[in-house]
Amino acid sequence: MKTIDKIPTSKIQRAGKLVKTGAKVGVNYLKYYGDKMVKPEFEAKARLDQSNAEDIYDSLKQMKGSALKVAQMLSMEKSILPKAYVEKFSLSQFSVPPLSAPLVIKTFKKYFGKHPNELFDTFNATSVNAASIGQVHVAEKDGKKLAVKIQYPGVAESIASDLAMVKPIAMSMFNIKGKDSDKYFKEVENKLVEETNYLLELQQSREIAEACKHIPHLRFPEYYEELSSERIITMDFMEGKHLSEFVPLNTDQAKADQLGQALWDFYMYQIHTLKKVHADPHPGNFLISDEGQLIVIDFGCMKEVPEDFYTPYFELAKKENIENEAFFRSKLYQLEILKDDDTEEEKIFFTSMFHDMLSLFTQPFHAETFDFSDPKFFGKIAELGERYSKSTELRKMNGNRGSKHFIYINRTFFGLYNLMFDLKAKNVKINNFINL
Repeated sequence: MKTIDKIPTSKIQRAGKLVKTGAKVGVNYLKYYGDKMVKPEFEAKARLDQSNAEDIYDSLKQMKGSALKVAQMLSMEKSILPKAYVEKFSLSQFSVPPLSAPLVIKTFKKYFGKHPNELFDTFNATSVNAASIGQVHVAEKDGKKLAVKIQYPGVAESIASDLAMVKPIAMSMFNIKGKDSDKYFKEVENKLVEETNYLLELQQSREIAEACKHIPHLRFPEYYEELSSERIITMDFMEGKHLSEFVPLNTDQAKADQLGQALWDFYMYQIHTLKKVHADPHPGNFLISDEGQLIVIDFGCMKEVPEDFYTPYFELAKKENIENEAFFRSKLYQLEILKDDDTEEEKIFFTSMFHDMLSLFTQPFHAETFDFSDPKFFGKIAELGERYSKSTELRKMNGNRGSKHFIYINRTFFGLYNLMFDLKAKNVKINNFINL
């Protein structure tokens, strides 16, 4: 894969990159209007989506950083984005052009004042994995094989300006309006700032690994503080396949069930016991060992779950509470889904919408075990998402709904559900974490 010798780091350089991409998208639309005259609408639209997804992704992968991270987050919204975007943006999880060797060495000298060969017995300047915020190199020291994650230059400094550039797109896509919309973007910005602090990640990694080490079939790397800095983090190199590489090859249902149970227990224990959760559940953050162990390798994005959000959120996971109209509506106010200044039309619409969503989405919590391989369940989620994404009634209303905590908690559950479905895990014990 071709390497990158320079990343645009200034606001002007990064904005210029997006302007050029916007021009390409404009040309794609001109082609689309021409295609509609001679081709069926669905075919013309599919070509437009494919061209736009390719051009936007090609631009973001050169910019890296939070712009590419947002694409990664959007790739998990399978029921909102067209398929072409999901497929392209999913590549940001673990397949983007890496930094060149000279730029890697320059980064080491900046943060350690040393060449990497002075810190390690061996160091491979060619990365083995490149993603949105950093890339991974293999090294050895004192007989141990290590993974060294290096953050791309300028990522931390460009977060605010990157989000300002993508804000209009996101507001349009998710129908966000109103004066308090900034609270959602501030939540994303704060989390991205945390993700660029590798010393914080090291601390969080050690804390979660220690707290969750008792969960069966779960493994974590060890982290090395003396070989880490705010932009470089060193850990054990863990052998295994990325979850997305493992899934197509696996024919062992027992192994899929074992992995699914470990993954589910890991998340339920964090959310319900620790009240702090690994909020970046995409396939690139999980490896599968040859022995069928689930390995978690990235704790940059952790979300604390405050009690005043946790309580009403999970009260609405209970079937009897969803069916209790007065109780259900009171919790919607607590979660900021309904507002005192809503019109009667808005109250009726959003109460009905969230009743539909929660009745379906909380089904796994209504039984002792759940079959996450069931395509009907996930098909209904996709159908519901598509229905509301096309709702003209919703478009007329302010989609700016819910506590800011929904962003990462919902992202966690959508990502977790998708991973469980990818694994085709069956007979998963929902409350198994209580007995661990």
